Amino acid sequence: MLIKSMLLLCGLTCSVAQADLPAARKWLKQEFRQSSISPEQQLAEMQWFIDAAKPFRGMQIRVVSEQIGTHFYERDVLAKAFADITGIRVQHDTIPEGRVVETLLQQTRTGENLYDAYVNDTDSIGAHFRHNWTVSLSAFMQGEGKDVTLPTLDVHDFIGRSFGTGLDGQLYQLPDQQFANLYWFRHDWFNRPDLKQRFRQKYGYELGVPINWKAYEDIADFFSNEVKQIDGVRVYGHLDYGKMHPSLGWRFSDAWLSLAGTGDRGIPFGKPVDDWGIRAEGCVPVGASVARGGETNGPSSVYALQKYIDWLKSYAPPEAVNYTFDDIGRALQKGNIAQMVFLYTVNTAELTKPGTPLVNPDGTPKWRYAPSPHGSYWEEGMKLGYQDAGAWTLLKSTPLERRKAAWLYAQFVVSHTVSLQKTLVGLTPIRESDLNSPQMSKLAPKMGGLVEFYRSPARVAWAPTGNNVADYPAMAPLWWQNIGQAVAGRVSAQQAMDKLAEQLDQVMQQSARNPDMVRCQPRINPPVDPGRWLKPGTAPKAARATRNDKGDTVAYEALLQAWREGRLR
Repeated sequence: MLIKSMLLLCGLTCSVAQADLPAARKWLKQEFRQSSISPEQQLAEMQWFIDAAKPFRGMQIRVVSEQIGTHFYERDVLAKAFADITGIRVQHDTIPEGRVVETLLQQTRTGENLYDAYVNDTDSIGAHFRHNWTVSLSAFMQGEGKDVTLPTLDVHDFIGRSFGTGLDGQLYQLPDQQFANLYWFRHDWFNRPDLKQRFRQKYGYELGVPINWKAYEDIADFFSNEVKQIDGVRVYGHLDYGKMHPSLGWRFSDAWLSLAGTGDRGIPFGKPVDDWGIRAEGCVPVGASVARGGETNGPSSVYALQKYIDWLKSYAPPEAVNYTFDDIGRALQKGNIAQMVFLYTVNTAELTKPGTPLVNPDGTPKWRYAPSPHGSYWEEGMKLGYQDAGAWTLLKSTPLERRKAAWLYAQFVVSHTVSLQKTLVGLTPIRESDLNSPQMSKLAPKMGGLVEFYRSPARVAWAPTGNNVADYPAMAPLWWQNIGQAVAGRVSAQQAMDKLAEQLDQVMQQSARNPDMVRCQPRINPPVDPGRWLKPGTAPKAARATRNDKGDTVAYEALLQAWREGRLR
């Protein structure tokens, strides 16, 4: 099918306007040699971009994305390649993720065209499909944008396409980069016979990949308070970040509560209660607080926050309380951390740099990735982690011609010609064809299990924020503002989650009155005695004793085999 589409790009004779191709040939030779398609197919794709871009030559477009390595590569390399090949200049800004959300929200509210396209996390899908401000890419590709839609875009090749699809079945966001939250640990330390023996003697079971939070806590205690030093260096059994900062909110809203067991069974997120604790009836959100049928301030959610605070203060380096997301890669590079319960794999490039204490002389890592352990309220069939999918998003406030030019750039940076090389640079895969390429197989031994994870069907248990979150741009900041108060000791975990749930309910009530929200508007339940909702096994879940939980671990090699067989573990 792909080869047939390639032939259609330039006709059966594949005659091309040679004068337009020198720049494309140069980039194919110098930068895009690594691809899942043949050089001839790459050249055909580039000829299509040259032809489709003719009406927009000389135009300068503005796009924006968050500050990660993949987007730096787009900004510094791919924007220049696109301009050389098509004649469309690109100002690709990279700014903090919080500002991306704020800027997008400003454009939707004012109608001012601040950017022609956004790489916006699919966490916002609940807002995009409900509001009238976002372009349905499904409709655009068949209608106004048909003449600028790449025949070989191959949407079904994107592993995260479901994340950008609304409950109406329309694609609103096209994935540009994708990464997961996984457990990270020092495989070399966990395999040391002396440490394995000491752990077994103290805790009565094997040192291995923790299945549950009790095992994670035992391992954290072991390295921080029992081992203390390895090769003369002070070591710790846990790392996290606690500064009052937007990234602290994502640390929680990015599925931390699901790991504790908040929400109901269901993939990609629980129904009727999701991993934010929001209950929905069909597509209509009806409440986050327990009194309204939600679970944001339920026992499982409070347990999730309290464990985070206890571990941060008991087992992590003292300076971690002042860390943000941006500090974690550098902190791990010091080589004194045994494990991390919740690490964004976007850090992989930093963790594989030669010459650091984390990498062997042959370039293989001393660490590995594995599924994050789950808390006491978690049950089989529930979501077990988070995937971030930064995705191209077009707004109706952008003039059509600028929107078309920006769509060309968006497709260029995710095209078959470019995507494998971008994946090898940023390690944020988006295409099945790239994951299954020989190049990724060759890279796998240096990625600590990342490739094996993404090739496994088990990855479906990791998913972004879902459709129940009706207005992500307005609701997301509430997390760090409340969680930060609990970390600082100003309020209890219960008080923080009570306030968060109350504010989420208020924002949903307010957003339902927004005239731009045209479908599935929230209809918040009246509050009742929380006891009428709380029950065991179904969200919101009644409190349960966790004091007698027993630690459970699995050997990493057995875990890899499970992934190969498509099992979670």
